[in-house]
Amino acid sequence: MTVDIRVIRAGQMYRYYLRETVVGDGRRPARTSLRAAQEQAGVPVGRWMGRGLAALGLAPGGEVTEAQLRNLFGERGRHPDADRIEAARLAAGDSPKKAYRAGALGRRVTVTGVDFVFRPQPTIYLLWALGDEETRRVIEAAHEYAIVRVLEWIEDEVAVIRYGKDGIYRVRPPGGLVAARFRHYQARSGMPLLHDHLLLSVKGQSLDGKWGSVHTLALHENTVAASALYNELVAAEVCEELGLATEPRTVTPGRRPVMEIAGVPHELIRWTSRRSDQIAACIEELEHEYVTAVDDDGEPRFLPVVSERARAKLNQIAARKTRPPKQKTLPLAQLRAWWKASAILASGVAADVITSLLEHARAAAAVIRARVAAVVDIALAAVDVAATVFVMNDRGRFHRRHLLAEARRHLALVLRGRRRDPGLDDQVVAAAISTHCLDITEPKTVRGLEAGYRLYTARWALSDLPARRPPGPEPEPDRQPPTGPGEPATHRPPGQDAGEWDVPRIPLQYDRAVLAGAVVREQLRATTATAVRGRAYDVVAHQQAAMPEQLLAPPAVDPEDDDQEPEAGVEEAIDLTALRALKASRTDVEALDFTAEQLRRVTEVFTKAGDGAAARTKEYTDSQGAPAPRPVREDDQRAHRPRQPDRHRGPEAGR
Repeated sequence: MTVDIRVIRAGQMYRYYLRETVVGDGRRPARTSLRAAQEQAGVPVGRWMGRGLAALGLAPGGEVTEAQLRNLFGERGRHPDADRIEAARLAAGDSPKKAYRAGALGRRVTVTGVDFVFRPQPTIYLLWALGDEETRRVIEAAHEYAIVRVLEWIEDEVAVIRYGKDGIYRVRPPGGLVAARFRHYQARSGMPLLHDHLLLSVKGQSLDGKWGSVHTLALHENTVAASALYNELVAAEVCEELGLATEPRTVTPGRRPVMEIAGVPHELIRWTSRRSDQIAACIEELEHEYVTAVDDDGEPRFLPVVSERARAKLNQIAARKTRPPKQKTLPLAQLRAWWKASAILASGVAADVITSLLEHARAAAAVIRARVAAVVDIALAAVDVAATVFVMNDRGRFHRRHLLAEARRHLALVLRGRRRDPGLDDQVVAAAISTHCLDITEPKTVRGLEAGYRLYTARWALSDLPARRPPGPEPEPDRQPPTGPGEPATHRPPGQDAGEWDVPRIPLQYDRAVLAGAVVREQLRATTATAVRGRAYDVVAHQQAAMPEQLLAPPAVDPEDDDQEPEAGVEEAIDLTALRALKASRTDVEALDFTAEQLRRVTEVFTKAGDGAAARTKEYTDSQGAPAPRPVREDDQRAHRPRQPDRHRGPEAGR
C-alpha cells in the first residue's frame, strides 16, 4: 500500500510528532521555533485541510502553528485557537474554568487523531526527483490533488461519529473534518521519497452542532480502499499532464502486480530500495526462526509453514529491526542535485537515460497506448473484482470496502493512467454485489444493518473456482505441528546462511484469484457475448487492457525479415493479429474464437506460476490425512447455509 495509518495519542506520541515529523523527519533543535526549524530543514510549513475548518474559523491552506498543533493534538482535542478564545473569555469576566471549557471541542480524548502517510509509486517520485522543475511541479500538484480527493472521500463515505449507548448509532460529520498536512522529501536512507503526513483530527461536529469523536476503527478498515484511490488518482493526473502511461509490474512472484510509470528502468527503483533489501534479508532469518521455534518441552511453537498473516507480521518486525537512524535534512535543491549524481554513479543506468528520463517514459507510453485500448466493461470488471475478493478473503466472506478497493485497483490496471469518470468504481461495486454476491448478513446490532458492514459471499459454485487454501485439517490453536511430516522442529544447520534452507510457505492467493476471474469471465462470455452485437469485441479489448505486458504481442517485423528463424527458448507471445482484424470487421464469431484462445493461454501462464508454490506444500498436506472435499450441492448457489465456526477467525490478510 502507498497509504499508511497510525494513531496519534496525546502525550509522548504527540511530542514525537512535534519534535520530528513536522520538521521533515529530522531532529528539531532544542529551543527552536517550529517555523525556524522547518526553514533549517528545508521543508515547507504545514497547511490546514478539510471542510471542518469552517466551523473552527480557519481557512484551508493556512499555516499550521505550533500552538495550534499543541491544542488540537496534544491537549486532548481542544480548539486550535483555544488560547485566544480562553483569553477573550477571561477578559469578558468569565471564570477560569468556564473560559477553559469555551476552548474545548467536546469531551477530552486520549486518541486525538490519526496520521495518514501518502506516497506515490516509486517510478513517480523518481521522475519527481530526477526530472526538471516543470516535472517536479506537475507531480507535486497531482500528489496534492489526490490527497484532497481522498480526504473528501473519507469525509463523505468513511468518517462516522458514534453516539448512543455503547456508540451503536453513527452519523457522518456534516461539517467535514480537520487535518494538518506536512511535506517530506526523503526516506530515512537519504533516498528520494516524496510523501506527506496528513494529521487528521478525530474531532467532528454531529447534526446538532455538538463536537464528538470520529470512530478510528472505520478509518483503519478503509485504509486499503483509500490507498487504491490515491494510487489511481495520482497516476492518472501525472500521466495525463505529462503524456505518460502505466504498466503492471510484478514485484513479488505470486502477488498482484503494481502499476508503475512505463519507461522508467527498474534499476532505478533498485537504486532506491536499500531498505527493501535489508528487510528481505531479515525476513529470511525470521521465517526460519518462525518454523523451527520450539518451547521448553521441545514442541513447535508456531505453524510449520509461513502463512500470509505470519508473513505480514514478520515483515513489520523486520522493518523495525532494520530501521536506520534519521539523517540530517537538506534543502530540496541540494537533494535533487545529489540524487541525480548518485543515480548516475550507482544505479547502473546510462547517464543519458537519467538526464532524459521523461522523454524515455513518453516514448514507452506512446507504444503502450498504441497497443492497448483501455476499455472499461462494468459487467466484466464486476466479475474480476468479485472473483478476486472472494478468493483472497478467508472463507470467501467480505464487505463492500473490499470490493471497492479491488474495483479501484482493477480500473487502474485497465485504464493505464487515463482519467476515469467519477463514480465508476461505485458502479463496478454495485454490479458485483447485485450480480455475483450473496448477502449473508446476520445483524446483531444496528451497525450490522449499515451498508458498509453487510457481509457477502459469492453466488458461484465453489467447485468451479481454484481452491482458496491447500486442503488439510485445521491445526490446534495451542499445539502446532512440526516443521515437517513426522519430524521434530530443527534449527538451522551450522554454516548455512540466510536463503540456503527451504522455508515452507502457504501459496499466495493472487494467482488463484486471477484464475477464478478467468473461469467466471469465460462463463459470462459464453452466455452474454453472443446475445449482443459488438459485445464480443468489448470482451477482447477489456481483457487485453488487463493483461500483463509480457503477454502482449511484439511489434510487427519487417516483411523482408520473415525468413529468419525465431530465437530459441523464447516463448511466443499472444498473437494479436486476430484482434487487429477483429477491430476492423467487428464480427462476433472471430471475437469468440480469439477470446477462448486468449483465456486458455492466460490460464496456462498462471497455472505454471502456481505449480511451484503448490508443490512445496504437498508433503505437508498429504501426510495429515486430509478428508475428501465436500461435493457442492446445487442449492448451495441459491441459499447460504451457516458454516461451522472455525478455530481461527479473521481474514488471511490477503488484501
